[in-house]
Parts: sequence; C-alpha cells; structure tokens
Amino acid sequence: MSEPGAAPGLADVARRWAARLADTDGVSLPPEELEQLLHDFARTAVAEAEAARDAAMRRFTTLYSSAPVGIAMADPEGVIVEVNKELGKFLGHKPDRLRGRRLAELGFDNRDCEKLATGLAELAETDLDEFTDRVRLAHADDAGVWADIVLTRLPGDRPGTLFPVLMASDANEVHTLQETLRHQSIHDSLTGLSNASRFRTLLESALSPSARGQVALIYLDLDGFKVVNDGLGAGVGDAVLRGVATKLNEAFAGEDALVARLSGDGFAVLLRGELTTSGVISLVETALEDLAEPIYIGEHGVGVSASAGIVVRDVRDGGVEDIERAAEIALHRAKEAGKAQWMLFDPELDARDRARYRLGAEIAGALENGQFELIYQPTVKLAKPDEIAAVNAGLRWHHPELGELPAEEFFPLAETTGMTIPLGKWLLTESLRATARWRERYGEAAPDVCIRLPNRLAIEPDLVALVKEQLDRNELPARALRLCTDSSSILDPRGEVLDSLTVLADLGAKLVLTVQGSADLELIPQHQLSVQHVILSGPVVDALADGEPEVAARHLDQLVTRARELKLRIGAEGVRSHEQAERLRRHGVIAARGPFVADTATGDEVDQLIEQHTDAAVSG
Repeated sequence: MSEPGAAPGLADVARRWAARLADTDGVSLPPEELEQLLHDFARTAVAEAEAARDAAMRRFTTLYSSAPVGIAMADPEGVIVEVNKELGKFLGHKPDRLRGRRLAELGFDNRDCEKLATGLAELAETDLDEFTDRVRLAHADDAGVWADIVLTRLPGDRPGTLFPVLMASDANEVHTLQETLRHQSIHDSLTGLSNASRFRTLLESALSPSARGQVALIYLDLDGFKVVNDGLGAGVGDAVLRGVATKLNEAFAGEDALVARLSGDGFAVLLRGELTTSGVISLVETALEDLAEPIYIGEHGVGVSASAGIVVRDVRDGGVEDIERAAEIALHRAKEAGKAQWMLFDPELDARDRARYRLGAEIAGALENGQFELIYQPTVKLAKPDEIAAVNAGLRWHHPELGELPAEEFFPLAETTGMTIPLGKWLLTESLRATARWRERYGEAAPDVCIRLPNRLAIEPDLVALVKEQLDRNELPARALRLCTDSSSILDPRGEVLDSLTVLADLGAKLVLTVQGSADLELIPQHQLSVQHVILSGPVVDALADGEPEVAARHLDQLVTRARELKLRIGAEGVRSHEQAERLRRHGVIAARGPFVADTATGDEVDQLIEQHTDAAVSG
C-alpha cells in the first residue's frame, strides 16, 4: 500500500538537487560526474521516502494495535488479512484465528451476516464513505456479542484498489440497557405480562386495514380481589396477581395470544387468526377453571375467581374503540350476572341497552322541561270502600318520542345517572303541594299522601331537613304525610336510614313498610322502627288473586296475626279485583289499592275521586 507523506518529501529532494545541478558557474560537467550526481540524488530521494514511509507505518501500526476498538482489514474480495488484538479479545479469538475468514462471516447468525454483507455491498457500489449499524458478532463461546460497527475502505498498494475495514466497539451494556428500558416500557413490572400501552398498540395492529381473519378480545377481572389485599396484605395480593398471570399464560399457551395486565386486577387476552366463538369460549372456560384453583403463598391457599367479557368478530367489523367497548360491556354483564362466569357480547342486547342509557341521560333535561307529572293510586278502606284512606303518589314521564313511561322504566336509570334525588325531591315537593290543596278544600276529610321513597333518597343524609322544609312551606302537619320504604332501604349500609325514619316519626310523619314475608315484618321489632302501617306486597297478595289456597291463606293469617301483635295497621297493594279484596278483608287486611279501585289517576282524576269519596263518606 502507498504511504501517506512520501510524495511531499520527494518534491523537496527534487528541488534541492535541481538547484545543485543548475549551479555550475557556466562549467560543463563530465558525464561521469553528472551520473554520480544523479545517483546521489536517487539514493537520497529513496532514503528520505523510505524514512517517511517507515515513520507512517510505525504511526499506523501503533494506532492500529493500541486502538480501543476492534479492527479487521480485508483484501478487495473481503477476506480478512489483518486483525488487531482488541477485536480478537472482543470475539474471544487469537487474531490469527480470524485471518482468512470473510468479513461478512463475522456475524452471529444469518441476519447479522446479511447486515455485514449489505454494508460491504453498499460501500462497493455507491459513493458511501462508511456504513454503520448495530449487529451481533460471533464469539468463540458460540454466543453473540452486540457491537456498534463501522465499515469503511482504505486505499490499497496499487492505484485504484480499496481495502475494506471493519471497526467494532462493544455495545453489550448499552444494548442491554436499551433492551431493559424497552422491556420495562411495554411490560407490567409486577407480572411480566404486556402492559396496557403495548396491548393497545398490538390490538390496533390486529385491526389494521391489511389484517385478515378473526380477532377475539377477552377482558378478565378478579372478583373480590380487594378482600385479598385488605385481609392478607398487599404482598400476598401481588403474589396472587403473579400467580394469575402465570395461569393465564398457561391457559392460552399454544395460541396466537397476547396476555396483558391492564389495571390493578384487570387482565386482557387478544387472540388472532381463524377463530370460532365456541373455541374461544372453551379457552376462557378453561382459564376460569384454572383460576378457581387456590394459589398457595406461604401458608395461605388463596382462592380467586374471575369474570370475563368476550368479543369474537371479523377484523373488519369496527375499530379499536368499538371492540374495547363491547368487551367492557360483556364484562360488566358477567359481573352483574353473579361473577365467576363469562359473558359473550350480544349486539342486539347492546342496542337495547344503548337505548336505555340514552333514556337515562335524558332524565335531567326532561325534569327541567316539565315532562314529568304526578300520578296517583288511591288506597281505600276495605270495610268502607267509599272512603279513601290515602293516596299514593308516583311519577310518570311524558317522553316526546316514547310516550308515557311508568316509574319502573326510568327510576333504575336515574339511580345510575345520579338523578334519583332530584326526581325524589320533585315528587315530594309536588305531592305535598297537592296535599295542601286537598286539605284546603276538604279539611280533615282529605286523604293522606303516601310517597314511596326511592332507595337513594331514603339513605340521603338531608332527608329529614328536606321533608320538614316542604311540610313547612306548604303549612302541612307531618301527620298528613306517609313515607313508604322497604327492607332493602332499611338495611342499606350507605346511609343512616333508621335514624332518619325515627326523627321523621317523632315529627309526626306516618311510616309505612312494604313487606313480602315474615323476615321483612321482623325488621320492625328488631330495629325498633316507629312504623304504623305495613303494606303486603308480592306473592303473599298474588296468591289470593283467583282463589284461597290453604297454604297461602295460612301464611297470610300468620303475617296478619304478627302485625296485630306489633299494633300495626295492615294494607295490601296490587289488588286486581273486588273478589281478591274481599278475601284479603276476611283475613284481616283493612285497606288496599290496585286496579280494583283505579290503576292510576292523573291530578284532575284523583281530585274527582277524592271529591266523590268524600261526598259519599259525608252522605253515609
């Protein structure tokens, strides 16, 4: 190879000898003397050129041998001719063992060798000065070591020849750190499963326009996991989550599946390929069975169950948000259905639910726009059917598209949208306003108004203040108001229902409890409730609709006897006929309401009923 620095030194020598030959003072030199001068010139030129070359070679050799990076030089065909100690050390070989191999063969596997070959080809075929990449090089112990490599070319010893050179620096620590950071960024640190971010990315990829086949999305949620955390501690809870992750990986092993942890105790599975609904359900059932087996952590055998929501569909049937929402809805239904089971997404059921949820979202606007009205159901005395004992007030919604909607269609939705209390307040306010009008017209002959407290209103801490405010505003005595509740409200742990009912009873309001059996009735002495009326409801009343079965009659007699022992007045609701009313009367029921009197009545209609019954009572 030609040496850098040789050409400038030769030019200096030529200039010096040219000056000597020119300086002859007009004297002609003999040929022998001129020849000697030329010989001296040539020797001097060669000596100085060799000295410069040797100095350059020493500098290059020193740099080459002491370089902190591995270097391999090859001939124009890519066969290694020189290797420095650093590269031999890096690859676990003596340098001699690497000479004679091709540069491209230093890669660890086919992919790495192809990268090296591509780099060498680009250097040879383009004007590229260097090629850089990160590849694995083959180590003597049959492992791969990560290296940041530079491929370049040096001039050869003949004009126009170029010699490939590879320089490699150790990238194992950097690569390991980068891989660790990458792994942490896409995996859950506790379970090692994919995290929510990576799961969403791969879900988007599975539903890309180029995707084909089916996809299944499964959301799983542990049932009652808070009990494990609170009862056994967060450490045991973490161990349980790791155990769940292991079981899920095993349950879906062998499938084209991605298992991820999305939240605290929420997991997801993505399946891709040619899928069938029955096949996916079978996999989920196996997973749920495996999860039901206890996970042993130390001395604790912790049992957990899980609920699952399943969506199976063609990849072209909607986007990521659609399938995620479907899986969430299916999981929610599985939880509502009793947990520890799976639920398959049902598009038709979802369409009905969407309509219901839209209805729930419209309640606030409907209340503001006056779409609700009071409806009534009178309660009459069975011994004197012409006398109204009380009027039960309820709500009806005049929906602009769906028509008249009864309370049972919108009150459950109001519970989920937070509108139960506003509706309950409106019901109380308007009912007491109507009661004030009746009392002004009919005096003490006016019936009481009975309001069934929605569960959420019954547990409201400000219930007492709300009732008292409305009584005072309408100048009504508390005894004009009957408040009806049931066992679920009394036993609701979210509020101080018992205290509120006691205070209201002390104010003079009449408390009414709806009962369906002995257990409900026994809540009164058990909690020392200031209840004056009980309303029989449900099967105990329905059983006497078309006859008087012995068992049903005996059950009714037991309830009536116990109610009398507690000094309670006994009514019934849902009475359909006068014959049914008469049977109930014979067994001790003193008042009733239902279709046998009137199904429902508007404000004007109930005013007429009250007037008729009041006139009949006066004339009687």
